[in-house]
Amino acid sequence: MPYVGRDNNGQIEIVSSNATADAEEWLSADHADLIQFLEQQREQSQFTELDADFIRVIEDLIDTLITKGVLRLTDLPQDAQKKLLARKTLRGRLRDDLKLLDDDEVI
Repeated sequence: MPYVGRDNNGQIEIVSSNATADAEEWLSADHADLIQFLEQQREQSQFTELDADFIRVIEDLIDTLITKGVLRLTDLPQDAQKKLLARKTLRGRLRDDLKLLDDDEVI
């Protein structure tokens, strides 16, 4: 039985399985407002996953352009350079720590 909290416009902004200070209103599981909120959350989650995948595509594209000499890392703004290097470092560390396969390795 979900409890919800609403914003100033009456839109659901929080859902809880128990009543809390922020979610005191009980709604049935098939209430239209609750279904709409959950659908929006699902769509937002899918969009976030697509963003993460797209970021990886952009990283790979930048790496390819650098490898082919079309672009130099130093051609990018300082903040972009820092973010790219930080992501590369973290991804490398995670791959090593978790012993993950390289992108082109096959099981």
